[in-house]
Amino acid sequence: MTSGIRFDSVTVEYVEGGSGEMVQRAVREKSNPQADVLVTLPPFVQQADGKGLLQKYRPKGAELVSGADKAADGTWTSVVNNYFAFVYNKKELKQAPTTWDELLDGKYENKLQYSTPGVVGDGTAVLIKAIHDFGGKDAALAYLKDLQSNNVGPSASTGKLVPKVDKGELLVANGDVQMNHAQSKTMPDLGIWFPAKQGGKPTTFALPYAAGLVAKAPHSENGRKLLDHLLSRTAQQQVSEIGGGFSTRTDVKAVDANAVALTKLTDGVEIFSPDWNDIDENLTSYVEDWKSATGS
Repeated sequence: MTSGIRFDSVTVEYVEGGSGEMVQRAVREKSNPQADVLVTLPPFVQQADGKGLLQKYRPKGAELVSGADKAADGTWTSVVNNYFAFVYNKKELKQAPTTWDELLDGKYENKLQYSTPGVVGDGTAVLIKAIHDFGGKDAALAYLKDLQSNNVGPSASTGKLVPKVDKGELLVANGDVQMNHAQSKTMPDLGIWFPAKQGGKPTTFALPYAAGLVAKAPHSENGRKLLDHLLSRTAQQQVSEIGGGFSTRTDVKAVDANAVALTKLTDGVEIFSPDWNDIDENLTSYVEDWKSATGS
């Protein structure tokens, strides 16, 4: 999807799509770049960096972003902090699911869907979280193989699943806190939850929107202005109020109603840190193994 916004006399035309899809598009355009700034989720931002799609640029304010949320060499910086989540239909399900095992119940047959790992950042996050929660890849894939009997099938867009949950076409789908909290304002039957392993605590992990200046960007100066703007104190103070996300700057502590609600969502949820270097190195094999296990 292509659209446009305007700030500080600069018009930004943006193309929206899954993280993997956007990286692949940038790969195809590498010899003749069309984009100035690439915004994507991990591990796809690391993938883009490894493919030489990004050039070094540290936006103003990048020094106030924690080291785990930016590239050491300055090729990308997180601009909005975010967390992986699932959504459910509050009208059809009087109580939110709590565990992965509950999703194997027959009532979820053809009423559950998650976006495709390797194609979509949030879909890849399903695989990452399952590997963590089940204590390894083999156990996670065994579970996801069992879950396939209830799964509607692959989806190249997480965003398209959420309205289906709100309407009751699906009971459960994957998502992320920023996107889902924003959507819940106009989708009253949408609820957010975090699956736990049977007997364990609910878990999630940071899934920030990371941005980098595209190598040989056609309008690199405007790209730098956009990155500076996204990390400015003013913009970061509006992240929760307007965008429903978390500020990535350590010196910005939002206190608006959205910020309070977002913080409450993750109360009691264990936040773990994936090994992004391992995931970046092995993502292709993980996705191939997922395809083999699920028949996708």
